[in-house]
Amino acid sequence: MSSKILNVGLIGFGLSGRYFHSPFLTTNPNFKLKTVVERSKNEAQEFDPNIENARSVDELLSDPEIDLVFICTPNDTHFPYAMDALENGKHVVIEKPFSATTEEAKQLIAVAKEKGLILTAYQNRRWDSDFLTIKKLIEEDKLGDIVEYECRYDRFRPVVPTESWKEKSVPVGGNLYNLGPHLIDQALVLFGEPETVTAEIRSVRPNSEIDDYFDVRLGYADKLVIVKSSLMVYENFLRYNLHGTKGSFIKGGLDPQEETLRQNILPTQKPWGHEPENRWGTLYSEAFSGVVESEAGDYAPFYQNVYDAIVNGAELAVKPEEILRTCRVIDLAKESSESKAVLKF
Repeated sequence: MSSKILNVGLIGFGLSGRYFHSPFLTTNPNFKLKTVVERSKNEAQEFDPNIENARSVDELLSDPEIDLVFICTPNDTHFPYAMDALENGKHVVIEKPFSATTEEAKQLIAVAKEKGLILTAYQNRRWDSDFLTIKKLIEEDKLGDIVEYECRYDRFRPVVPTESWKEKSVPVGGNLYNLGPHLIDQALVLFGEPETVTAEIRSVRPNSEIDDYFDVRLGYADKLVIVKSSLMVYENFLRYNLHGTKGSFIKGGLDPQEETLRQNILPTQKPWGHEPENRWGTLYSEAFSGVVESEAGDYAPFYQNVYDAIVNGAELAVKPEEILRTCRVIDLAKESSESKAVLKF
């Protein structure tokens, strides 16, 4: 195994760069978080004085020492920044959404393949406590054959005056692009490509400038898969409803890693990623009915996998073909919502 250390550059230092990526990159000895692009602020140095600043994307990408770039900027910049990074010979991790369309995703993947570079999407929610728990229950056949799966990610966020682009009518904006990639990716990891996609996407909050509600339904021959999100759900504890031929599993609450990271606690603190008991789900079946302790969540394997793919030739955990199918579902969901039609995948 190689002892090579990868120099990393972050483009952007908002929630994603500061609270998701930096803690895991700085605590993994295989990485050195060398440079962060901040046009005027110096918040990266507040996190770690050893991090350098770049005042532009070009400045970062022109640094020959940078091996790997994380793109943590507004959604409409993901494609051009990723393309620039690849053209400059950098490996790339793109925050969700990976791109605005499937065609853009194909272009990026083609360039990465041509140049022999690693390109992947930040699908950290595959390592959430709740998702790992459901995955284990399905693999252990505790629910039998799944006939209905529903995953929700709701929030209660009334519209208030803000300059945040996330609440503005901007290109590649809205809740489907924000939370949709995670929920869709999880469903596809569990069940593979659907036969059909049906969706309703709309604004439900007074004075909302964005689509803040989506209901995407993936049709399979033997099951219905529903992923939903609304920003106007006051009681938003519910997360998963699974019904199978042997039983049901119902679970609420969110994986605790984000809230822990926001408290400036590093992932080296153990135990890590353990959900409080009031978030554990309940299994209902003839064999067993009762509370099921959640698996511990941990985003660290995502980063280690990226390193192993770059340095040791390992297979990516989040593969290009998986990225493309998530992008295609989003494309079809938008088209379905506009046309009020059931579309073939």
